[in-house]
Amino acid sequence: MSDGSRTVNDVKTFLKSSRDADPQQMMKFYDQWAETYEQDHNLMDYRAPHQTVDFLNANFSGSREEVLVLDVACGSGWVAKLMAELGFRKFVGVDGSKGMLEQAAKTGLYQDLRLALLGTEPLPAQTDAFDVVMIVGALRDRFVPVSVVRELCYAAKPGGYVCMSRVDPKSESGAKYKVCLEKELQLMEDEGLWTHVISQEMDRYMMDVYNDHKDQHNDQYLYGTMYLYRKALN
Repeated sequence: MSDGSRTVNDVKTFLKSSRDADPQQMMKFYDQWAETYEQDHNLMDYRAPHQTVDFLNANFSGSREEVLVLDVACGSGWVAKLMAELGFRKFVGVDGSKGMLEQAAKTGLYQDLRLALLGTEPLPAQTDAFDVVMIVGALRDRFVPVSVVRELCYAAKPGGYVCMSRVDPKSESGAKYKVCLEKELQLMEDEGLWTHVISQEMDRYMMDVYNDHKDQHNDQYLYGTMYLYRKALN
């Protein structure tokens, strides 16, 4: 699969094979995809990691060299590589795909890598342990359920940050996920678990390879939202 002649249409065809996959099957799909994951996402003009890391960096004032980052749904390690360029040095990664974790290990950036299917298995992270918790791209229907957001908050230290990006697919299930997620984010704030720092739209973060566009005038890019919360001190 690591063929330099691959096209966006090749990726579309490959993605269609996972359309009806359950979570366990989806992880096997990602195992198969791991070696060409970043290559294929570059073909799709995938900018969620860049946009979300820049979003965090613009709103984070701590010592980047000292903080411990939990990279949830870390995939191939793309987010950690971008954060390392900005001075972040300490990473723990979690993903449901063994193949993806093998790719992440090759970056040499992670102190530890942990295998877990989020939503089915508990997040393998100590409570109150991380200065920054990141999740990029996985908050979407059929990937990471909304219930996992509380686990992200629990993993953060008091006063620590949780930075999330949400995909905005053009589907009824995508719209329902957005409503459920933002309701949970607000509920957690009402409960005093964290405070909202800032949210920002993700503009044209990836080509829409999931839908067939019949004409050139359709919007062929996906959008989303980035959220930054700070965990309560007590």
